[in-house]
Amino acid sequence: MKIYVTRHGQTDYNKTRKMQGRTDVPLNKVGIEQAKRRRESIGDIKFDAVYSSPLSRAVQTAQIIGNVARDKIITDERIIEADFGSYELRNYYNVGLAMMSYWSFPEIFPAPAGVETLKQMIDRTSSFLKELEQKDYETVLVACHGGIIRPIRGYLEDKENGIVWRPRPQNCEIFVYESINGKHRLIDDLK
Repeated sequence: MKIYVTRHGQTDYNKTRKMQGRTDVPLNKVGIEQAKRRRESIGDIKFDAVYSSPLSRAVQTAQIIGNVARDKIITDERIIEADFGSYELRNYYNVGLAMMSYWSFPEIFPAPAGVETLKQMIDRTSSFLKELEQKDYETVLVACHGGIIRPIRGYLEDKENGIVWRPRPQNCEIFVYESINGKHRLIDDLK
């Protein structure tokens, strides 16, 4: 199975550097164009299944890159963005030392109270991917978010700590993986 994992296109909150987490905002014009360009760059690939976070920015990206109608997208709560708790919609640079430390180095610093932990993100994305790998698909698209892609990548790159945290994934960047009998390999990084 080939698994294409992408971060959604730009939103107005990305542009203004806000932690949008679970806030449901659509793509802006730039984000729509990013998704269209990404679709063009991957050519005529037909996905056997298109999965998305339930948030509209990911669903819109899945529709465009996956080249499918909304009703063909399988949404899954396990790939929704991290829960930022009281830090939701705060500027990246105005979240204080505890959140800045955690979001920069979650393998070292604990999550502040009310913020989803690294273990919680790893557990839910691993559950999603293990279930996905049992399906009989050849090529799959997974559209989600910058934070949650990090444990998805950790799983698909067989990282001992369960994450690939840095560098931060860009809007509509696609990581292409091969998954065969529980073995994984990064095939391409489409920036």
